[in-house]
Amino acid sequence: MMTKQKEEENMGQEAVVENKKEEGKEEKTLNDLPGVGPATVEKLQAVGYNDLMAVAVATPGEIIDATGMAQSAAKKVIAGARASLEMGFESGIDLLEKRSKVIKLSTGSKAFDNLLAGGFETGCITECFGQYGSSKTQLAHQLAVNTIKMDPNSTVVFIDTENTFRPERITDFAKGAGLDPNEVLRNIKVARAYNSDHQMLLAEKVEDLIKKQNLNVMLVIVDSLTAHFRAEFVGRGTLADRQQKLNKHMHVLSKLASANNLCVYVTNQVMAKPDTFFGDPTEAIGGHIVAHNSAFRIYLRKGKKGTRVAKLVDSPSLADGEAGFVVTTEAIKDI
Repeated sequence: MMTKQKEEENMGQEAVVENKKEEGKEEKTLNDLPGVGPATVEKLQAVGYNDLMAVAVATPGEIIDATGMAQSAAKKVIAGARASLEMGFESGIDLLEKRSKVIKLSTGSKAFDNLLAGGFETGCITECFGQYGSSKTQLAHQLAVNTIKMDPNSTVVFIDTENTFRPERITDFAKGAGLDPNEVLRNIKVARAYNSDHQMLLAEKVEDLIKKQNLNVMLVIVDSLTAHFRAEFVGRGTLADRQQKLNKHMHVLSKLASANNLCVYVTNQVMAKPDTFFGDPTEAIGGHIVAHNSAFRIYLRKGKKGTRVAKLVDSPSLADGEAGFVVTTEAIKDI
């Protein structure tokens, strides 16, 4: 009896030690980084580096710009953050377990959802491009309503660059889903972006909504992604600057999706390629930068008799395919 009691006590003590170790890991902050004092912490937090993850995924140049420290010190700080978070190789089993936490957001159309193996995934960027009237914005409104229907405590962030957000449309879709329109509208945070810099800043501010305001953000919509970039950077001479800036913006959105397991849905404008003599000349704006940063790419176009067609152009795990749907007053539905 005494032996068993001692064994239980030892097991209990080991569990306490393990818990303390885990607590110790969780409690690590910017102050625990090597060579970082209170003044440096303030400088880091002033530009958005509020936790170890933000520092761990930063470049030495970004840390130098924020703090003014030497390059060797910046590398040491980043290495310390990565060591604290144990960032390194993971097994396929670990990644499979992480994938089990992915949530699928329904479009409202079963055919469209089946095309995406259940709907729009959290943890990555999904891009929809197409001509005007192809229902890119309608889909954004429907996704917002469906997300809140799935989780009434969730929040949707809508970054509006072309003045396309319409609360009346949310009201229509909410009524069609059997929800209280006012409750749905309360859970949608809308911000109008007036230029590309403002758009990029708003994307960075989403992190504050999650961490400082404790909002359960499940969906971030950017409608449209390239409108401001296309208007501000005109001519071939500005193309490199535009693509670098757009790449940085996409990386912020990608990190936001991955770190917080939320879905980022971006709409994109298109252009007609003049050198295309056969087939569809439509091509998305943003080139390879947008294409490589988007996990799923969907081409939307008008179909026959008022229908719409969604074509899956690129996916890391799904085959290409098409699905038809219709947009009605109260919902997006199957044909």
